[in-house]
This record gives sequence, C-alpha cells and structure tokens, in this order.
Amino acid sequence: MTTTTTTAPPVDSRVIGLAHYAARAVLERVLSRHGVTFQQQITLRPAVADGPLDREALAGRVVASLKIDPAEARAVIGELLAKGLLAADGESIRATDAGRTLHDTVTAETAPVTARIYAGISAEDRAVAGRVLTTITEGAEAELAAM
Repeated sequence: MTTTTTTAPPVDSRVIGLAHYAARAVLERVLSRHGVTFQQQITLRPAVADGPLDREALAGRVVASLKIDPAEARAVIGELLAKGLLAADGESIRATDAGRTLHDTVTAETAPVTARIYAGISAEDRAVAGRVLTTITEGAEAELAAM
C-alpha cells in the first residue's frame, strides 16, 4: 500500500515510531520462530559483520544502537554466549557458525517481506527519508548526550 504525499502526515516522532514498530513487529515474528529476541539480533549483527570484537566494544555498539544501559547490553551478550550464538576468547567475542547461520537465515526470511514493504517507494523518496531520519537521529543523540 502506497500513501500519497497529499494524505501522508508530516514526519514527527509518532509517525517514525509507528513505522519503526510496524517493521520491528515483522522482524520479531521471524525472530520468534528461531527463539531469538530483537535485542539479541541487534547484538548478533555486528559480531557477524565485523567480528571478532572486544566485549566492551560490542556492548558499546549495542548501547549506541538500542539506547540501553551498558549492563543490559552485556546481559544480552551473555544470553547469546549461553545460546551458543556467540563465543568468547578472553574479551574477544565472535559469532559462532550457529550465530552466522541464524543471522543468514533471518536475513533471507525477512528479505522478501522487506522488498514488499518498500515496493512502490521511489529511490528518490527513500533517499529523502534517509536524510530526514539521519538528521532526526543526530538531533536526538545530541539531546541525549546533553541530558
């Protein structure tokens, strides 16, 4: 379903939140079939893409992505270690083969859904939305840092 610009509300926190939670619900349905939470997936992603990572560096990336407490990020890392999706060698954390397989499976399962969600949105509109959301993110992060 494509919304025209004449009927779409102006972007604000509510519109952004509704879009985020709708997309997140899609991902969480896929994740639930694999026994993984949203926070665990967000934590697993950099370990797969950029690992191995220092434990605190991984926790820092999770804190930055999810805006959660560092202790909570470390707890999620612990959950993934316990599930065998991450492995530790001292303070170095890496995705296991099972973690990589899970990440690849979730990516493959969500790709066609994501394509349908974005179908009908022009590349130009996506670029504008990306710039607007990046600006909003930067502003919000500046406010958080000032608090």
